[in-house]
Amino acid sequence: MRIYTKTGDKGTSSLYNGERRDKDDLVFEALGTTDELTSNLGLALEFCEEQNNVPALCEQILWIQCMMQDIGANIATPRENSNERKLAKTVFDEEGKEVAKLEQYIDAMTAELPRLTQFILPSGGRASATLHVARGISRRAERRVSPLVRENMVDNSVGIFMNRLSDYLFTAARYASMKAEKPEKIYK
Repeated sequence: MRIYTKTGDKGTSSLYNGERRDKDDLVFEALGTTDELTSNLGLALEFCEEQNNVPALCEQILWIQCMMQDIGANIATPRENSNERKLAKTVFDEEGKEVAKLEQYIDAMTAELPRLTQFILPSGGRASATLHVARGISRRAERRVSPLVRENMVDNSVGIFMNRLSDYLFTAARYASMKAEKPEKIYK
């Protein structure tokens, strides 16, 4: 099987429901940004693994990458014009368990971190700095997903998860910095 299909050569691509849309459609903007985030999380994961003292963080990032795949499936299946079978396969976090899990991770790391009293700059070692980059991308991804949530094209829980994810990534960056014993740079 070849990786290229040539079906997008004329400026359109297919969604999971089979619908073709322009490549710069809002849905593809959201999909592209969440994909970029997933890739950046892969880089952050590599740096966390190199750091070698944050195994729980590594597991969490891998889990988040899997959640991002589920979010991508939800985005690629617009809720208003997809059949019930495809909708059922791509529902995301109906009960809020995944958001609650992110919150538990945030709370556990926060309990170990020093109190934040000043603005910090992205820093604190490669793992931390890369997690800060991922945080910025996650905020952009949230901005791309928000109009889709408003239009009921994407499950509301996707928007909630994306909002909480930037909080998680900020906390994870601080945690990685602390564990690397590399002080964060402070805004002056």
